[in-house]
Amino acid sequence: MTAENLLVNDSGGSEDLEHAAMIFAEVRPRLFGIAYRMLGSSTEAEDLVQDVWVRWQTCDRSTVTNPAAYLATATTRLAINASQSARVRRETYVGPWLPEPIDTSADPLLGAERGEALGFAVLLLLERLSPNERAAYVLREAFDYPYRQIADILQSTEAAVRQLVSRARKHVASERRAPVTGGAEQRRLLKAFVTAARSGDLAMLEELFAADVVSYSDGGGVVTAARFPLTGATRVARFVTAVSRWFWTGVEVDWAQQNGQEAAVLSRDGIVFAVITVNASAPGIDQVLWMMNPAKFTAVSAAG
Repeated sequence: MTAENLLVNDSGGSEDLEHAAMIFAEVRPRLFGIAYRMLGSSTEAEDLVQDVWVRWQTCDRSTVTNPAAYLATATTRLAINASQSARVRRETYVGPWLPEPIDTSADPLLGAERGEALGFAVLLLLERLSPNERAAYVLREAFDYPYRQIADILQSTEAAVRQLVSRARKHVASERRAPVTGGAEQRRLLKAFVTAARSGDLAMLEELFAADVVSYSDGGGVVTAARFPLTGATRVARFVTAVSRWFWTGVEVDWAQQNGQEAAVLSRDGIVFAVITVNASAPGIDQVLWMMNPAKFTAVSAAG
């Protein structure tokens, strides 16, 4: 008997709800992947997926012919609304806002067909899109949804959706440098950066950086962090060297896959206090991301 047959009679009680839970569990990784890419926050994505689960329990499932499509639609529409609210909140965010890191060691694609729109560099660029542009881009580029289905989800036309995806692609392509090929080079550069940062090696830092490197520190106004992005190899290198005198004291460094790329997880006495990663292209490290807001470490833990 198929899931659709079991959902025909919603009076089936616990048996029906059990099968509803099974269906939801099967598609949950995809729902979370959509929500996370839309919001850049693991915590907000988890809350949103929980809201979708509540709706799935209480809706008339006898009318649902394609549960996976229904749940993806509900997730995307709620995420569009949530992203609009998030954008308003981030206008008053203290200092640079960075996405909440999430462990991708178990699921490198985070429930998607492809790992697109998961890396920190692209998530930052997606913040500049309208919610509908972001949704269309995520559904198409990460999950390979057909344009017709995206149009149904967004309550739009296929032609309009194609335009949304095209605009989003052009924005990402125009603002993003070609990243270093493969994860090995990004990993090498990150480890070299951490080594140079810990020792305060100004010359090595300048050598690692692209000329127009940008350093973003997200403390959320909760911990001490640079309130504005720092730009330029010399300026960023001097900043990193200056803070090395106190920042790295008693720090243990663990290496983890966060958002599909290598990241350094920093802890003191077993408590994570920062996640650092870099984005790099042929000229060197373009971005240094210091994620230090304690509220963003719910999906991060120190090794051991």
